[in-house]
Amino acid sequence: MQQSYFSFRALSGIALSATIALAALSAVAQDGPIRLLVGFPAGGSTDVIARHLAVGMQQELGKSVVVENRPGAGGQIAAQALKAARPDGLTLFLSNSHTVSMIPLTILNPGYDTVKDFAPVGLVAINPDVFAINPAIVGNPGAGLKEFAQWAKANPGKGNVGVPAPASAPDFAVGVVASALGSDLKSVPYRGDGPVALDLVGGQIAGGIGSVGAMLQHARTGKIRIVAVNGTTRLPLLPDVPTYDELGIKGYEEVIFTAVFAPAGTPANLIQSYNAAIAKLVKSPDFAEKLSALGIVAASSTPGELAARVQNTNLAWTAMVKNAGYKPQ
Repeated sequence: MQQSYFSFRALSGIALSATIALAALSAVAQDGPIRLLVGFPAGGSTDVIARHLAVGMQQELGKSVVVENRPGAGGQIAAQALKAARPDGLTLFLSNSHTVSMIPLTILNPGYDTVKDFAPVGLVAINPDVFAINPAIVGNPGAGLKEFAQWAKANPGKGNVGVPAPASAPDFAVGVVASALGSDLKSVPYRGDGPVALDLVGGQIAGGIGSVGAMLQHARTGKIRIVAVNGTTRLPLLPDVPTYDELGIKGYEEVIFTAVFAPAGTPANLIQSYNAAIAKLVKSPDFAEKLSALGIVAASSTPGELAARVQNTNLAWTAMVKNAGYKPQ
């Protein structure tokens, strides 16, 4: 009899917890739509991911999810908006790791502290970047990264490598590559990797680092050649392209990621509900296919796994920034 009583109490507790979670989710639904903040303009890759995500979350959660673009300062404006938002589950932030990990390392007062002000919800994608060269400039149609480095060393002042932004991971990576290969490479910051790819194709620069999506279309025409990818494994889209590590270059293994965050203090049951919806969507073949078209790999995580990824990225990029001798501004 006593065992039955305790079993009943346990089942009642589980039922009560589920009821509370559903009630909390229902309360959020009554308060209005969920805002999904994006720190970049409409039409960019982060915005496209956000809109696919919003549609899927809306279907999974049964309530409206609206993408709200707050572009500017590498995502800082949107990040500051998340920090200022009430932790009621109505505001989420789709951010890349540049905003949540690199900016706090390179800006003296970004207006937010990722660890203290944000609650990790779930990973959405990883965005490996690639090193590409213009083989016509190098004079070797089959040149790899090592051959490019040798050419740059033999041609001082010509080894200019375009990067999507100043004080970004690709910006610091140029120094990592130059040091590892003993070459004369100079980082040339742009505003986005689209312009990097165009200038690389046009011969204004000899090399460039950017997203797979920005570089692959030109590589397929033979106008540029992709010679390295960051991360710990080769990309299925580029099975013949080695990682930096395979080339003996250490210190640029950390891959840019895109993930969802909530304001610190958001109820744990809401975060778990949102995580479950995001994970289900991200694991779907349809979502993966849509991101693959952008050269991005769909990837999911628990909130705890995302927190660990942020921490690991912070450690890796802290070392990279420090080794570059960069002082926060």
